[in-house]
Amino acid sequence: MLTELIESLRDDDPRPALAGSATRGDLARLLRAYARALHDEGLTAGDTLGLAVRPGPRSLAAMLAAYHLGLRIAVLDPTAGPDVLLARLSLAPPRLVLADAAAQAVSGWAAPLARRAHLALPDLGAVAPVRTIGRRLPGSAPRLRCGPGSLPRAYAGDGDAVIVFTSGTTSSPRAVVHTRASLSAGMAAVRDLVRPAPGTPVVGGTFFVLLPSLAAGAPVAFPRGRALRKLHPQATYLTPPQLRAALAAGVRFTGRVYSGSAPVSASLLAAVRRAGASEAWGVYALTELFPAAAVESSAKAAFEGSGDLVGDLLPGVSAEICAGQVMLRGPAMADRYLGSPPLERVATGDAGLITDGRLVLGGRQKDMILRRAENIYPGLYEPMLHVPGVELALLVGVPAGDGDERVVAVVQTAPGVPEQRVRACLRTPISRMGTARPDAVVFARIPLAGRSRKPDRAATARLAASA
Repeated sequence: MLTELIESLRDDDPRPALAGSATRGDLARLLRAYARALHDEGLTAGDTLGLAVRPGPRSLAAMLAAYHLGLRIAVLDPTAGPDVLLARLSLAPPRLVLADAAAQAVSGWAAPLARRAHLALPDLGAVAPVRTIGRRLPGSAPRLRCGPGSLPRAYAGDGDAVIVFTSGTTSSPRAVVHTRASLSAGMAAVRDLVRPAPGTPVVGGTFFVLLPSLAAGAPVAFPRGRALRKLHPQATYLTPPQLRAALAAGVRFTGRVYSGSAPVSASLLAAVRRAGASEAWGVYALTELFPAAAVESSAKAAFEGSGDLVGDLLPGVSAEICAGQVMLRGPAMADRYLGSPPLERVATGDAGLITDGRLVLGGRQKDMILRRAENIYPGLYEPMLHVPGVELALLVGVPAGDGDERVVAVVQTAPGVPEQRVRACLRTPISRMGTARPDAVVFARIPLAGRSRKPDRAATARLAASA
């Protein structure tokens, strides 16, 4: 699909690609320039390209250029926190990092200000050589040299396409590797689910939705207020927190609305329908297999069984239940975790069952906390809470309604250590926790359980909720 999209782009095509910001001709020129420049930098098929660029025409063109050359992309997420990001990058060191001026500011002079917004990046120059794309500011890395030249020859084989960092069901950072084949299969599944038609905009915040829509001839837009209010999109893909914010702002929807990356309740989908959507879909998707199942609001509302109906498995996806856990297979399944053997199936970490051919979830079997569509794995961040004077510390999730959770740090101080002293010591590490930054800090003695007297997470979560 991506090869067909690249081949369809022409310099003289005036049709919109990104609504209000770039035509398909603009995208064609950027793609050619970036592919030529990356080729001239010496990058070859199989090399890893770090990408720290705000969503827009440049990031889209850079991704397509990397795919065209057979590179694999590692997106550098400024919300993860610099320490976790460095641990992740040690699994897949990039040959080169493309960054815009904003990303370089976040990792440099604007870091103190950015941390207030829970954004932080390590020193990018310590990760790999950096090239600036877009506007260059004083102090930025050298600009990516985009001279004249034709589009280099396309890489025609399979191989790694993208690395997505996740902790999976463990507390250690892992890198999910999608190949060109699994990426194409996932995008074909999205195309068949979203059904984009040429000429009418599609709004979404994930390239898994935007690229298939572009390939179908539909202009795309990122989910900003104007896009939802002015473009009258044929289809919209938002996370549940984005949906709730749009509903609170009085947005009227058009066409079909899809939501995933976090639990999607029947009441939320019903509210979207009341706000004008012709259809409202919940999508069950994982980093390792996107998408896996989907359910429309009417079917979800009619479900009277226990558990969360996430719908029919999408074509080609199969599921089995092993020891109560949902295990998935399908053509869009990731190839492997970096450094590990190929996956035979995806262990979702979710309890569930299959009834009448539909998948019903019964809760998570892992410690992961889910807040505002972000997966937070406590084991990545709890060591940062063990400052002087702390005996024990856990991050737990407390239900906040509609499937979302609040993150609470429960801290047990050493005898005789004042709480205020520990609070002061925690300010710096907490500021570096990115999207895992707790909503509250509770000082209490953490319950222990079992013969080995390990911390009892369930009891600690109940304690946090009561506090």
